[in-house]
Amino acid sequence: MRPVPVLMYHHVSPHKKDMVTVTPEVFEKQMEHLCKSGYKTLTLDELLSYINGDLIPEQKAVAVTFDDGWLDNYIYAFPVIEKYKIHAAIFIITGSTEKASENPPQLPSHTPPHKESKLLIKKGEGQKVLLNWELIKKMSATGLVDFYSHTKSHKKCSLLSETELLEELGESKQALEKKLGKDCPYLCWPYGDYNNAAVKVAKDAGYKALFTIDHGIVKAGADPFAIKRIVVKDNAAWFKKRMTVYTNSMLSALYIKLKKK
Repeated sequence: MRPVPVLMYHHVSPHKKDMVTVTPEVFEKQMEHLCKSGYKTLTLDELLSYINGDLIPEQKAVAVTFDDGWLDNYIYAFPVIEKYKIHAAIFIITGSTEKASENPPQLPSHTPPHKESKLLIKKGEGQKVLLNWELIKKMSATGLVDFYSHTKSHKKCSLLSETELLEELGESKQALEKKLGKDCPYLCWPYGDYNNAAVKVAKDAGYKALFTIDHGIVKAGADPFAIKRIVVKDNAAWFKKRMTVYTNSMLSALYIKLKKK
């Protein structure tokens, strides 16, 4: 059975060579490649079914994920997602989303780079750089984009007490379920930081799968509470080659083994 790479994006923005950023032009080429080359983009429900052995994709498959819930995901990535009918999941920080939703949404003619975006959030101007509930509901209504938890306030979960973990993981899950009217069974760890205590609290809170920033691909039978992902580079040629490698059992095993050396 073919492995499934879970792709990790953050910003889709014109700021070339900025932190965790893929430019809109490259992102479109990457999604066009998936579409025209016959890849199936799995929802996270389908990914979990694949892990559990209940789903065997007939063609090569990937899962597309975004972390943090940046406004540029709506401005630049969402039109491409709609164009190519890509299924994607966005992990949002619900406390930041709530604050961004307190003010009228602002759709700027350009989006600021990563560091400036973080400064705007600290200044209480998150509506300029983050998705709000109105846009999240609009994207969710298409059936192409699902939203899940990136905790309540993006803290390093290995450093939190059980009470703090319950707030970070439980309250973010509840907020998403209340706002979107559907279950929220998936969580992505901020900074990829977690420990056994955090995993236990996540399981107790009702999460069915947990996403890391550990490098690797997903195979049937993998641990759903330690899902590995692939950081996507701002390079269309790189993307095409890696998709060929990461969706091939032998090539992916060899490449990942060599990469670890």
